[in-house]
Amino acid sequence: MRILVLTPDFPPARGGIQHLALRLTEHLAADIRVVTLGAALDDDTALNVRRVRSLRPSGLAAVAALNVGGLREGLSHPPDAILSLHIFAAPVAMALARLLGRPWFQYAYAMELTQKPGLARFALGRADAIIAISEYTRSLALDLGADGDRVHIILPGVDEAAHAPGVERAERPTVLTISRLAERYKGHDTMTRAIPLVAATVPDVEWVVIGDGPLRGSLEVLAGASSNHVRFIGSVDDKQRDWWLDRAHVFAMPSRLPGGGFAGEGFGIVYLEAGMHGLPCVAGDVGGSVDAVIDCETGLLVDPTDHVAVADAIATLLRDPEMRVRLGEAGRARAERLSWARMAAEVDTLIERMVVSSRQ
Repeated sequence: MRILVLTPDFPPARGGIQHLALRLTEHLAADIRVVTLGAALDDDTALNVRRVRSLRPSGLAAVAALNVGGLREGLSHPPDAILSLHIFAAPVAMALARLLGRPWFQYAYAMELTQKPGLARFALGRADAIIAISEYTRSLALDLGADGDRVHIILPGVDEAAHAPGVERAERPTVLTISRLAERYKGHDTMTRAIPLVAATVPDVEWVVIGDGPLRGSLEVLAGASSNHVRFIGSVDDKQRDWWLDRAHVFAMPSRLPGGGFAGEGFGIVYLEAGMHGLPCVAGDVGGSVDAVIDCETGLLVDPTDHVAVADAIATLLRDPEMRVRLGEAGRARAERLSWARMAAEVDTLIERMVVSSRQ
């Protein structure tokens, strides 16, 4: 089966959608052609990737370039199915679906649906099938007019854990957060208010923050009074990230829903990454976090706007080693089940079923 994958987001650019796009296309059991943005380069992958140049790296010019490049690729190498990994590729996906008589599959995450509601309605109302990454994403799609029968929930996957030899949990109780410091809804501000409360019952606690971005300066100021308990270490490579995941005791990222009708966490692959390293998670009880973390099984879900509730959950896990290990091991088992191969197999099954149906 030949599948044309259209996406503005693809490595070497970093991010959750980019990572999902790479792992999905690597594991699909099909002849894959990827059309994405960026200057041509030697891809460190066996995939057939065509990179489309644009006068600007983002914005309307980039979206137009992606759609033109996708149209040319689809007409010169007609696929059996079109897989759009972002609503920005929906116009060309629809054009190819109609010109070639092929089914079109549209991925949906969260934030893009509320940031571009007009384009989202266009895509969700016309695609043959919509792949939502969580129940929350499905609800956003339905709110924008998607037909519930065409929305299929397929949870993201996670990479196998890479453990450094001999690394053990830190002697100091360590709480870890991993995220770019660019979106307020991730809950770093709530964490800065929670950590002093945790320190009241766990005096030697340390909160380690991995990630960088425009919010770092203001967050460091907010955390100033708790500087003995907080460490911002900036961006790190995958090896250092895995080292910290092996050293920490609890992963905490209390993502909330932003104001103004915008979406928050579509899923949160980082919760699965923490689980893969045996860490229990503290997460918000809203958005896609509810699909990523199972309350009282792989972590604790709390009101992400309540720093007291966040602090209580973290302190509870730090003070109860038996509970912490039990939830961490359950998180590891669930992460191992939610592999990228499993996700791709579900997408494969959906595409194959609809391609066969379209030919009958």
